[in-house]
Amino acid sequence: MPELPEVETIRRQLAGLVAGAVVDAADAHPSAKFNQAPKAVGGRFTDVGRRGKYLLFGLDDGRELVAHLGMTGAFEIVDPPVSFAPTPYTRAWWRFADGRTMAFHDVRRFGRLAVVPAGEYHELPTLHAIGPEPLSGAFTARGLREAVNRSAARLKTQLLSQRPVAGVGNIYADEALWLARVHPGARSITLPQAKRLHEAIVAVLTSAIDNGGTTLRDYRGVDGSEGDNQHHLACYGRYGLGCQRCATVLVRVVWDGRSTTYCPSCQPLRR
Repeated sequence: MPELPEVETIRRQLAGLVAGAVVDAADAHPSAKFNQAPKAVGGRFTDVGRRGKYLLFGLDDGRELVAHLGMTGAFEIVDPPVSFAPTPYTRAWWRFADGRTMAFHDVRRFGRLAVVPAGEYHELPTLHAIGPEPLSGAFTARGLREAVNRSAARLKTQLLSQRPVAGVGNIYADEALWLARVHPGARSITLPQAKRLHEAIVAVLTSAIDNGGTTLRDYRGVDGSEGDNQHHLACYGRYGLGCQRCATVLVRVVWDGRSTTYCPSCQPLRR
Protein backbone atom coordinates (compact mmCIF):
# COMPACT_ATOMS: atom_id res chain seq x y z
CA MET A 1 0.00 0.00 0.00
CA PRO A 2 1.39 3.44 -0.86
CA GLU A 3 2.56 5.25 2.27
CA LEU A 4 3.31 8.90 2.91
CA PRO A 5 6.37 9.18 0.62
CA GLU A 6 4.52 7.64 -2.33
CA VAL A 7 1.42 9.76 -1.77
CA GLU A 8 3.52 12.90 -1.35
CA THR A 9 5.35 12.14 -4.59
CA ILE A 10 2.03 11.80 -6.40
CA ARG A 11 0.72 14.97 -4.75
CA ARG A 12 3.68 16.97 -6.02
CA GLN A 13 3.23 15.61 -9.52
CA LEU A 14 -0.52 16.30 -9.58
CA ALA A 15 -0.33 19.77 -8.02
CA GLY A 16 1.30 21.33 -11.04
CA LEU A 17 -1.06 19.55 -13.42
CA VAL A 18 -4.52 20.10 -11.94
CA ALA A 19 -4.38 23.39 -10.01
CA GLY A 20 -6.74 25.77 -11.78
CA ALA A 21 -8.46 23.03 -13.80
CA VAL A 22 -12.27 23.27 -14.08
CA VAL A 23 -14.17 19.98 -14.00
CA ASP A 24 -16.91 19.95 -16.62
CA ALA A 25 -17.76 16.22 -16.66
CA ALA A 26 -17.09 13.10 -14.58
CA ASP A 27 -18.17 9.53 -14.07
CA ALA A 28 -17.46 6.81 -11.52
CA HIS A 29 -17.92 3.17 -10.65
CA PRO A 30 -21.29 2.69 -8.89
CA SER A 31 -19.64 1.38 -5.72
CA ALA A 32 -20.13 3.64 -2.68
CA LYS A 33 -16.34 3.79 -2.44
CA PHE A 34 -16.12 5.74 -5.70
CA ASN A 35 -19.54 7.09 -6.69
CA GLN A 36 -19.08 10.53 -5.08
CA ALA A 37 -16.43 11.49 -7.64
CA PRO A 38 -18.88 13.26 -10.02
CA LYS A 39 -19.83 15.69 -7.23
CA ALA A 40 -16.73 17.66 -8.24
CA VAL A 41 -18.33 18.65 -11.58
CA GLY A 42 -18.55 22.43 -11.90
CA GLY A 43 -15.74 23.03 -9.45
CA ARG A 44 -12.24 24.32 -10.01
CA PHE A 45 -9.31 22.60 -8.37
CA THR A 46 -7.35 25.14 -6.34
CA ASP A 47 -4.56 22.94 -5.01
CA VAL A 48 -3.62 19.38 -4.05
CA GLY A 49 -2.86 18.72 -0.40
CA ARG A 50 -2.10 15.63 1.62
CA ARG A 51 -2.96 14.33 5.07
CA GLY A 52 -1.17 11.09 5.94
CA LYS A 53 -1.88 8.73 3.05
CA TYR A 54 -4.84 10.79 1.75
CA LEU A 55 -4.76 13.21 -1.17
CA LEU A 56 -6.91 16.33 -0.75
CA PHE A 57 -7.95 18.11 -3.95
CA GLY A 58 -9.18 21.56 -2.93
CA LEU A 59 -12.22 22.94 -4.79
CA ASP A 60 -13.05 26.62 -5.14
CA ASP A 61 -16.48 26.15 -3.51
CA GLY A 62 -15.04 25.13 -0.13
CA ARG A 63 -15.14 21.39 -0.66
CA GLU A 64 -12.45 18.76 -1.13
CA LEU A 65 -12.17 15.68 -3.30
CA VAL A 66 -10.52 13.18 -0.94
CA ALA A 67 -8.66 10.22 -2.42
CA HIS A 68 -7.09 7.19 -0.78
CA LEU A 69 -5.05 4.99 -3.10
CA GLY A 70 -5.67 1.73 -1.25
CA MET A 71 -3.20 -0.89 -2.47
CA THR A 72 -3.28 -0.37 -6.23
CA GLY A 73 -4.79 3.07 -6.82
CA ALA A 74 -3.13 5.32 -9.42
CA PHE A 75 -3.88 8.65 -11.08
CA GLU A 76 -3.34 9.36 -14.76
CA ILE A 77 -3.59 12.59 -16.73
CA VAL A 78 -4.53 12.13 -20.39
CA ASP A 79 -3.71 15.11 -22.62
CA PRO A 80 -5.39 15.83 -25.97
CA PRO A 81 -5.20 14.92 -28.76
CA VAL A 82 -5.09 11.50 -27.10
CA SER A 83 -8.66 10.35 -26.46
CA PHE A 84 -9.39 9.04 -22.99
CA ALA A 85 -10.88 5.55 -22.86
CA PRO A 86 -11.74 3.97 -19.48
CA THR A 87 -10.17 0.59 -18.75
CA PRO A 88 -11.82 -2.24 -16.78
CA TYR A 89 -9.95 -0.86 -13.75
CA THR A 90 -10.95 2.78 -14.10
CA ARG A 91 -12.98 3.66 -11.01
CA ALA A 92 -13.51 7.35 -11.76
CA TRP A 93 -12.58 10.06 -14.24
CA TRP A 94 -12.89 13.84 -14.44
CA ARG A 95 -12.78 15.78 -17.72
CA PHE A 96 -11.37 19.29 -17.54
CA ALA A 97 -12.55 22.28 -19.53
CA ASP A 98 -9.21 22.37 -21.36
CA GLY A 99 -9.83 18.88 -22.78
CA ARG A 100 -7.61 16.91 -20.45
CA THR A 101 -8.90 13.98 -18.36
CA MET A 102 -7.78 12.86 -14.93
CA ALA A 103 -8.49 9.18 -14.29
CA PHE A 104 -8.29 7.07 -11.15
CA HIS A 105 -7.50 3.40 -11.74
CA ASP A 106 -7.64 0.80 -8.97
CA VAL A 107 -7.24 -2.89 -9.82
CA ARG A 108 -8.12 -4.27 -6.38
CA ARG A 109 -10.71 -1.64 -5.44
CA PHE A 110 -9.30 -0.94 -1.98
CA GLY A 111 -9.10 2.79 -2.71
CA ARG A 112 -11.67 5.40 -1.75
CA LEU A 113 -12.99 8.67 -3.18
CA ALA A 114 -15.24 11.19 -1.45
CA VAL A 115 -16.28 14.82 -1.84
CA VAL A 116 -16.73 16.56 1.52
CA PRO A 117 -16.69 20.06 3.00
CA ALA A 118 -13.03 20.99 3.44
CA GLY A 119 -11.67 19.59 6.69
CA GLU A 120 -14.84 17.69 7.61
CA TYR A 121 -13.88 14.02 7.61
CA HIS A 122 -16.55 12.42 9.79
CA GLU A 123 -17.53 10.00 7.03
CA LEU A 124 -13.88 8.95 6.72
CA PRO A 125 -13.12 7.63 10.23
CA THR A 126 -9.44 6.83 9.69
CA LEU A 127 -8.74 10.28 8.30
CA HIS A 128 -10.86 11.92 10.99
CA ALA A 129 -8.84 10.30 13.80
CA ILE A 130 -5.41 10.47 12.17
CA GLY A 131 -2.35 11.51 14.16
CA PRO A 132 0.05 14.42 13.55
CA GLU A 133 1.91 14.89 10.30
CA PRO A 134 5.43 13.49 10.80
CA LEU A 135 7.16 16.26 8.87
CA SER A 136 5.46 19.03 10.85
CA GLY A 137 6.11 20.67 14.17
CA ALA A 138 3.01 18.97 15.58
CA PHE A 139 4.92 15.67 15.67
CA THR A 140 7.15 15.50 18.74
CA ALA A 141 8.99 12.78 20.63
CA ARG A 142 7.00 13.45 23.81
CA GLY A 143 3.73 13.33 21.92
CA LEU A 144 4.78 10.09 20.26
CA ARG A 145 5.64 8.51 23.61
CA GLU A 146 2.37 9.63 25.18
CA ALA A 147 0.32 8.28 22.26
CA VAL A 148 2.12 4.93 22.26
CA ASN A 149 1.98 4.44 26.01
CA ARG A 150 -1.77 5.03 26.17
CA SER A 151 -2.26 1.60 24.60
CA ALA A 152 -1.03 -1.89 25.43
CA ALA A 153 -0.83 -2.83 21.74
CA ARG A 154 2.51 -3.62 20.13
CA LEU A 155 4.44 -0.58 18.93
CA LYS A 156 4.45 -1.67 15.28
CA THR A 157 0.67 -2.21 15.36
CA GLN A 158 0.17 1.23 16.86
CA LEU A 159 2.26 2.91 14.16
CA LEU A 160 0.18 1.21 11.47
CA SER A 161 -3.03 2.47 13.13
CA GLN A 162 -2.11 6.05 12.05
CA ARG A 163 -2.97 7.41 15.50
CA PRO A 164 0.50 8.15 16.96
CA VAL A 165 1.66 9.60 13.62
CA ALA A 166 0.15 9.89 10.15
CA GLY A 167 1.31 8.20 6.97
CA VAL A 168 3.58 5.43 8.31
CA GLY A 169 2.83 1.96 6.95
CA ASN A 170 4.55 -1.41 6.96
CA ILE A 171 7.63 -0.41 4.97
CA TYR A 172 8.58 2.74 6.83
CA ALA A 173 7.61 1.40 10.25
CA ASP A 174 10.13 -1.43 9.84
CA GLU A 175 12.73 0.99 8.51
CA ALA A 176 12.27 3.55 11.29
CA LEU A 177 12.18 1.00 14.12
CA TRP A 178 15.38 -0.59 12.81
CA LEU A 179 17.09 2.78 12.47
CA ALA A 180 16.00 3.75 16.01
CA ARG A 181 17.03 0.35 17.44
CA VAL A 182 13.58 -0.09 18.99
CA HIS A 183 11.84 -3.46 19.18
CA PRO A 184 8.64 -3.51 17.11
CA GLY A 185 6.87 -5.67 19.68
CA ALA A 186 7.40 -3.28 22.59
CA ARG A 187 4.19 -2.29 24.37
CA SER A 188 5.61 0.92 25.82
CA ILE A 189 8.64 3.10 25.13
CA THR A 190 10.91 5.36 27.15
CA LEU A 191 11.49 9.00 26.29
CA PRO A 192 15.00 8.27 24.90
CA GLN A 193 13.49 5.56 22.68
CA ALA A 194 10.75 7.95 21.59
CA LYS A 195 13.35 10.56 20.66
CA ARG A 196 15.29 8.07 18.56
CA LEU A 197 12.12 6.80 16.90
CA HIS A 198 10.88 10.34 16.23
CA GLU A 199 14.16 11.21 14.51
CA ALA A 200 14.14 7.92 12.59
CA ILE A 201 10.59 8.37 11.29
CA VAL A 202 11.40 11.85 10.01
CA ALA A 203 14.67 10.62 8.46
CA VAL A 204 13.28 7.58 6.61
CA LEU A 205 10.24 9.46 5.28
CA THR A 206 12.30 12.42 4.12
CA SER A 207 14.79 10.15 2.38
CA ALA A 208 12.03 8.12 0.72
CA ILE A 209 10.37 11.28 -0.61
CA ASP A 210 13.73 12.38 -2.02
CA ASN A 211 13.95 8.97 -3.72
CA GLY A 212 10.47 9.24 -5.25
CA GLY A 213 8.92 6.54 -3.04
CA THR A 214 9.27 2.77 -2.93
CA THR A 215 8.10 0.62 -5.84
CA LEU A 216 7.88 -3.03 -4.88
CA ARG A 217 5.08 -4.02 -7.25
CA ASP A 218 2.19 -1.66 -8.04
CA TYR A 219 3.19 1.88 -7.09
CA ARG A 220 3.82 4.26 -9.99
CA GLY A 221 3.90 8.03 -10.28
CA VAL A 222 1.38 9.98 -12.34
CA ASP A 223 3.70 9.70 -15.34
CA GLY A 224 4.05 5.93 -14.86
CA SER A 225 7.55 6.13 -13.41
CA GLU A 226 8.76 3.93 -10.55
CA GLY A 227 10.24 5.15 -7.30
CA ASP A 228 13.86 4.44 -6.36
CA ASN A 229 13.68 3.96 -2.61
CA GLN A 230 13.40 0.16 -2.86
CA HIS A 231 17.13 0.20 -3.54
CA HIS A 232 17.81 1.93 -0.21
CA LEU A 233 15.84 -0.23 2.26
CA ALA A 234 17.87 -1.43 5.25
CA CYS A 235 15.32 -3.68 6.97
CA TYR A 236 11.91 -4.11 5.32
CA GLY A 237 11.67 -7.39 3.39
CA ARG A 238 15.30 -8.34 4.15
CA TYR A 239 14.53 -11.17 6.59
CA GLY A 240 17.04 -13.99 6.31
CA LEU A 241 19.80 -11.56 5.36
CA GLY A 242 22.43 -10.05 7.63
CA CYS A 243 21.72 -6.80 9.48
CA GLN A 244 23.62 -3.94 7.86
CA ARG A 245 24.80 -2.80 11.31
CA CYS A 246 25.76 -6.00 13.15
CA ALA A 247 25.42 -8.86 10.58
CA THR A 248 22.89 -10.72 12.74
CA VAL A 249 20.30 -12.45 10.58
CA LEU A 250 17.12 -10.37 10.38
CA VAL A 251 13.98 -12.25 11.45
CA ARG A 252 10.37 -12.07 10.29
CA VAL A 253 7.33 -12.42 12.51
CA VAL A 254 3.60 -11.93 11.94
CA TRP A 255 1.77 -9.90 14.58
CA ASP A 256 -1.82 -8.74 14.35
CA GLY A 257 -1.98 -9.98 10.77
CA ARG A 258 0.99 -7.93 9.54
CA SER A 259 4.51 -9.06 8.70
CA THR A 260 7.39 -7.42 10.58
CA THR A 261 11.14 -7.66 10.00
CA TYR A 262 13.67 -6.66 12.64
CA CYS A 263 17.13 -7.36 14.04
CA PRO A 264 17.05 -9.40 17.27
CA SER A 265 20.43 -8.00 18.31
CA CYS A 266 20.08 -4.31 17.43
CA GLN A 267 16.44 -4.09 18.51
CA PRO A 268 16.23 -5.87 21.90
CA LEU A 269 12.95 -5.98 23.76
CA ARG A 270 13.11 -3.83 26.90
CA ARG A 271 11.52 -5.62 29.81
